[in-house]
Amino acid sequence: MDLKNDLLLKIRREAEHARLGRPAEIIAKMNGLADTMVIDELYAASQAGVKIALVVRGVCCLKPGAAGLSENIKVVSVIDRYLEHARIYYFQNGDTPEYFLSSADWMPRNLERRLEVAFPVIDPVLQKRLMRILEIHLADTEKSWILMSEGCWRRPQPKEGEGIRSQETLYRFMQELLPKPGGMLPAQSL
Repeated sequence: MDLKNDLLLKIRREAEHARLGRPAEIIAKMNGLADTMVIDELYAASQAGVKIALVVRGVCCLKPGAAGLSENIKVVSVIDRYLEHARIYYFQNGDTPEYFLSSADWMPRNLERRLEVAFPVIDPVLQKRLMRILEIHLADTEKSWILMSEGCWRRPQPKEGEGIRSQETLYRFMQELLPKPGGMLPAQSL
């Protein structure tokens, strides 16, 4: 399987779902986004009506929120205490959502010159956990930055008392998943 071509096909499939009036959304977490073919497909998907939310810790060459180009794309960067390398890809795929964990950022070096993998997560409990992780990152208001269409980064302005620090929230979330005394994992933990 060719990771880049498969990724491009999944983005195009979301665009087709949107054009046909089906649910279409992409959420992805990665360290970098610089591959021009992937960026062009994300722009096309946005123009087709796909809602796209990206958590990109480092370099991002995509221009989100630009009228007529990327109005449906939001890019958030979370920089906090812990250096994160998790890559999570979610494709709504109409009514058949797909979740992937991967070693690859969406950059030419990862998609064209390295051996990288992406594998599906098919267990519904694990899928819910991954979606919760993505939601927590996207909701961060304390250590996140939002990429504006002009290319500058701005801090979110939460209402008083409504701040969320994603790494602390994720730390607590993961603590809840640890085995309880007696070695048993909590049933159906999210």
